[in-house]
Amino acid sequence: MSVERYQETYIQQQFADRIGGANYGKDTAIYKFEKIKRAKAAARLERPDLDLIDMGVGEPDDMADANIVAKLAEEAAKPENRGYADNGIPEFKVAAAHYLQQVFQVDGIDPATEIVHSIGSKPALAMLPTCFINPGDITIMTVPGYPVLGTHTQYLGGIVYTVALTEENHFLPDLASIPEHIALKAKLLYLNYPNNPTGACATREFFTEVVAWARKYNVIVIHDAPYSALTYDGVRPLSFLSVPGAKDVGVELHSLSKSYNMTGWRIGFVAGNSLIVKAFSDVKDNNDSGQFIAIQKAAAYGLAHPEITEAIAAKYSRRHDLLVGALSELGFKATKPQGSFFLYVAIPKGIEGGRSFVSAEDFSQYLIREKLISTVPWDDAGHYVRFSVTFEAHGIEKEQAVIAEIKRRLSEVKFRF
Repeated sequence: MSVERYQETYIQQQFADRIGGANYGKDTAIYKFEKIKRAKAAARLERPDLDLIDMGVGEPDDMADANIVAKLAEEAAKPENRGYADNGIPEFKVAAAHYLQQVFQVDGIDPATEIVHSIGSKPALAMLPTCFINPGDITIMTVPGYPVLGTHTQYLGGIVYTVALTEENHFLPDLASIPEHIALKAKLLYLNYPNNPTGACATREFFTEVVAWARKYNVIVIHDAPYSALTYDGVRPLSFLSVPGAKDVGVELHSLSKSYNMTGWRIGFVAGNSLIVKAFSDVKDNNDSGQFIAIQKAAAYGLAHPEITEAIAAKYSRRHDLLVGALSELGFKATKPQGSFFLYVAIPKGIEGGRSFVSAEDFSQYLIREKLISTVPWDDAGHYVRFSVTFEAHGIEKEQAVIAEIKRRLSEVKFRF
């Protein structure tokens, strides 16, 4: 055996079971987002004359506010900001507490003990199971949804139990459907509202029910709230922490990525129960050395100016109106969400006199390859595709032109519903 072959075999045997063990890298399955990526590349080659309209992007299409960028530049030039931030600067924590009060009417948050910054929400979701999950413990996740908390639960030897989000239940999890033996063994309950991918918003009544359920079964609630301030048509931003008793049972994760067009800046915070915040801070301290202080100070400026988010939300609301109107005229059952920049739409059964669609992935691939319109399919609880209104278009006229082009392309066939 050659040295190269020996080394390859030796390394192959060392991979942890959590990522596939000795079979790591040998799986030939092609996952959803890779299929989308490949289909987009192929469609562009086949139809170079037609622009691909990407409605699947899950991040903002605009730059951060110019004043936030200027604040970053100012603070980045100061030598006192060059060092490790560890678990964050007091200035950012105070700004986060004030933001929760100003935007969500969350009173009584102690910035010193009940808030800690995170390098975006994703690392926070990845680290939180380390605080709680032992082998055999259960994390309850909603599907469709963002899987990171569940992935890391499984890495730690825990078990993921899923609860479907259905249109009939307004895309809220039916807590009563969770079997007693699951609830009694569960450590964590993951929620995300406004929701990705459905766009649904939680209600105060639902969060009150969550608090009571969590107390009954001694479950910790992790509310992932990156879209919390992006709400429309008179729906006020709602924080889980604004509900009495919420701070006794859980924490809420906030991020500036979506609400401030700061996706690549990687800044957010965990707020709520002081003991959970402390445990997360200890785990975090062994995972990272904190976000760049200049970014924290620029983010603090942003949190003090929620009108920046209000302007972003107004743009997304306008785009939702345009997209919902166009799809509805084509026969889709499209309902404007109350929050987030996602529109979740049931797929058609097929095309009149033509093919049928057996899954959302099948329909999504059709849209990419035949119409050069990219969406994200979800087949976890019914067959839906997710449109995102973060498509590239600067100005109202260009937004209207993009939606008109989508309508034109989809009008070339008649769908069966």
